[in-house]
Amino acid sequence: MRAGSIHHAELILLLLLFLVGALTTLSRRFQTPYPIVLVVGGLLLSFVPNLPQISLNPDIVFLVLLPPLLFAAAFNTSWHDFRFHLVSVLLLAFGLVGFTVLGVAVASEYLLPASIDWRLGLVLGAVVCSTDAIAATSIAARVGLPRAIVDILEGESLVNDASALLALEFAAGLVVSGQEPGFGEGLVRLLTLVGGGLVVGFIAAWLIHRLQLRLTDPPIEITLSLMAPYVSYLLAESIHVSGPLATVVCGLYLGHKSSEVFSTQARLENAAVWNTLDFLLNGVVFILIGLQLPFILHGIRGISHRELLFDAAILTAVVIALRMLWMYPGARLAYFIRTRLLKQSYRPPNARAVFVLGWTGMRGVLALAAAISLPRTLDNGSPFPQREVIIFLTFCVILVTLVVQGLTLPSLIRKLGLSEVDPLETVEREARKRMLRGALDYLESLDSAARPDEAVWLDVLHHYKDRYAMVEGHHPKDGEDPTPSQWTQMSDLNSRVRAAERAALVKMRYEDRVSDHVLRKLERELDLLDTRFVPRG
Repeated sequence: MRAGSIHHAELILLLLLFLVGALTTLSRRFQTPYPIVLVVGGLLLSFVPNLPQISLNPDIVFLVLLPPLLFAAAFNTSWHDFRFHLVSVLLLAFGLVGFTVLGVAVASEYLLPASIDWRLGLVLGAVVCSTDAIAATSIAARVGLPRAIVDILEGESLVNDASALLALEFAAGLVVSGQEPGFGEGLVRLLTLVGGGLVVGFIAAWLIHRLQLRLTDPPIEITLSLMAPYVSYLLAESIHVSGPLATVVCGLYLGHKSSEVFSTQARLENAAVWNTLDFLLNGVVFILIGLQLPFILHGIRGISHRELLFDAAILTAVVIALRMLWMYPGARLAYFIRTRLLKQSYRPPNARAVFVLGWTGMRGVLALAAAISLPRTLDNGSPFPQREVIIFLTFCVILVTLVVQGLTLPSLIRKLGLSEVDPLETVEREARKRMLRGALDYLESLDSAARPDEAVWLDVLHHYKDRYAMVEGHHPKDGEDPTPSQWTQMSDLNSRVRAAERAALVKMRYEDRVSDHVLRKLERELDLLDTRFVPRG
């Protein structure tokens, strides 16, 4: 029986991977964000008869899928940009989360069925308050959404996973025990979860970073990178603090330090491994969301589908409205704190940009997993009230926000005139100039004794002068290829010059003159050049 179960699981996994590839190809053909196509595709497939039924296990989501997804998002987030927008991110990740939980709880007593009181409303609000930035950022990359909005979206989705699960713990505990926790008790628990998650994440990241500094074998370096999210998450959960927050801190720290620890080969291979893993996990997650409808409907009794859909429409409208209501005063408050208290140079909030930021509040798999993870019974042994209805309402909020908001976002951005050339291009051009200037300074500083063959030195010098001229907008003259006898010397000199470029680039990052996004792109180009000149055995 076990062998049959294993083979059945293998077939299901192969089916999911095939669907991810096929539906993603379809999304690119129709130029539609792949999360939307995957969710809709999974929903349509759920009605196909005789198709294997795949239920979403919340333990799999929280313990297997969530840690690497959070880690990958944090690792690729620029610490420079995250820190700059930290006030805006925290107001969304904690302020908006609390506002949504309370707003849904109040609305539940007046707009939803009488069976959902304010306590269940708190649970429902905690379930649907977390956002998923994958769909929004995939659209942003195609239509030119301002970089500041993208940075805030990414930061919000990283932190509000932890705050949403924290809110759910309080709300579900209130229903299960039937007792209201005191303010002091709740505050202590909040500080313990958040503070403990931050400390555990930093300690795990520091230890992993110290170990990475001693490794030079790319497969081992990558293996340690794959272990990092689970080490931080499970360590935090084992002492009952926030695992998601610990994983985010670990990812941010290691991503910021990646230029110091990875060898060239490991950096290239690690990026390829994580890009593939992140794509596959996200793809599987969005398909699983669509496949859950039959399981959700199966558990609901005594309520018509029409009534359920009407309640779902009301809840979705409330969730969207609450986010929009928060955005404008929240943006003004963030501007006040950043400019008056923190003395940041920050432009006043643009009403159109704030509206788009509010419209990108799409929900994802964490909300559905949180709903499914609700306990089935209370402390007194009675069933958890309206558990299946809460799961269905959550599913509808996810579906509508992903599909409706996701499909309308590109046209909304264009109509509001927010499409722009990526501002990172200007920063990138300046970084290229400083890198090339560093290389030229190194070449010109070599005395005659340190120089290789004069022809080799002149060839490399002219090459970098030509590249510098191209960055400046001039067209260099064509040069001659090096002779075979000069190749070894040229390879050695190029390697040292690229080290000078890399040093100039890293120095800019530590001076906060360039973001991690630009650093990684330019660093990858240098890494690829390094691999081009590696001697072949």
